[in-house]
Amino acid sequence: MSSAESLAPRHIPVLLNEVIDVVQPLNGALVVDGTFGAGGYTRGFLGAGARVVAFDRDPDAITAGQDLVAEYGEALTLVEAPFSLMREELDARGIDGVDAVVLDIGVSSMQLDEAHRGFAFRHDGPLDMRMDQNGPTAADIVNTWSEADLADLFFTYGEERRSRAIARFICEVREEWPIKTTRGLATLIEKLMPVRKRGPGPVIHPATRVFQALRIAVNDELGELVGALQAGEQVLKPGGRMAIVTFHSLEDRIVKRFFADAAKTARGSRHQPDVALEPARFDPITRRPIVPGDEEMAGNPRARSAKLRAARRTDAAARQDDVLDDASARALGLPLLKRASGSRPAKQGAGHARG
Repeated sequence: MSSAESLAPRHIPVLLNEVIDVVQPLNGALVVDGTFGAGGYTRGFLGAGARVVAFDRDPDAITAGQDLVAEYGEALTLVEAPFSLMREELDARGIDGVDAVVLDIGVSSMQLDEAHRGFAFRHDGPLDMRMDQNGPTAADIVNTWSEADLADLFFTYGEERRSRAIARFICEVREEWPIKTTRGLATLIEKLMPVRKRGPGPVIHPATRVFQALRIAVNDELGELVGALQAGEQVLKPGGRMAIVTFHSLEDRIVKRFFADAAKTARGSRHQPDVALEPARFDPITRRPIVPGDEEMAGNPRARSAKLRAARRTDAAARQDDVLDDASARALGLPLLKRASGSRPAKQGAGHARG
């Protein structure tokens, strides 16, 4: 069995048919798949007759995708790079415009299934969480950040209401022994917040939001997303389509506000009637997010929180600003950590989320 085939059964692309529908027509189109992962979307685009440039910052995903390259030849180009760098990478390959940009934000199923990657607490492994396998790990954050910084991280990126109590407990425990494994951290949080069944839905482990916050910080996922939205706008041809699948409220809010801002025109006031209107850069395709149906959620539990938003590029000039100031970041819904010491975990707003 090939490496790509061995990965495929563990990964079911979410909202695949819906994504293909909103980026049609695909026959002869050039598509950027910003989150190659196990190749689910890419295979769908290739099967519909498109050419694909697929990005992933995880070298394991690029290695596993070589069998798909062998199968489709020049129709598929794999790029080991974060999707926020798509403009630079496309420029380097002489590509000055694409017909579609598709992003599936978040961690891939195959990363979650690899214990040694440290993304999930259902497997015991090192507390790592690095998508590109470089730089500081989640263990580095847990064992070195101050109590105030950890609390801010868990509250801001994990939306965890008990962030202060968790941060305090972590700092007490690490005085005795370093927290190095996924199960070690999850068990620690369980002691503070025991697992309880509440309501008819699935049981949500009390460590879930903390793990989300750490993963976002380690990989600068929200800054990456903003960078990818900006780059996607710049590389799309007029009429080109952008489709984004998100899995939690922080991501979805950024995408929603980005499209809303790009679709509206700036209006003059009665005090400045001669101010030129800024033309819309995107027209919405989805007025409301597309969500999975009951059948898909039953077959793929990961799909239950997914939302798909899509928009079409107009012929208006793309914005060229690549770095957001704090005011612009807040307008997009990008939460900013207020760290008491040290620097931010990564370059927020300049972009490098999952690739």
